[in-house]
Amino acid sequence: MSTYENWVPVFSTGTDYEADMVRDRLDDAGLPAVVLTKRDHAFNLNVGDLANVIVLVPPENVEEAREIMQQRLTDEELEKAALSADPNAPDAHSPEQQSRLDSGHDRIDFSAPDDED
Repeated sequence: MSTYENWVPVFSTGTDYEADMVRDRLDDAGLPAVVLTKRDHAFNLNVGDLANVIVLVPPENVEEAREIMQQRLTDEELEKAALSADPNAPDAHSPEQQSRLDSGHDRIDFSAPDDED
C-alpha cells in the first residue's frame, strides 16, 4: 500500500512548475504535500487527461491547505520576500527528498544496483 493512497487532491494544473510552487508553499507552511503527475512529458502535453499535475495532502490537512492557498500576498510583501531571499541559501531538501516530493514515490534509491556473482 502506498503512503499517499488516501491523500486528497487540493490543486490541479497542466504545468509542473505551478504544482511545484503550490507544493512548496504548503511545505513552507509546515504541511506535507506531494506532486503527482500524469503529464506525458514525451509529447509535452499541457491540456487534457494526459496533462494532469496534482498536489496531494493528507486528509487531516485539506482545510488548512485550502486556506493557505487562498491567502494572497500584497506586492509589498512579495517584494520584501524577494529582496530578503538569500540566493546562496542551502536547499530545503536533499536531492533524494526532493525527488520523493516531486514524484510521490515512497522511496527512490539512486544507488548502483548490487552486483550478483
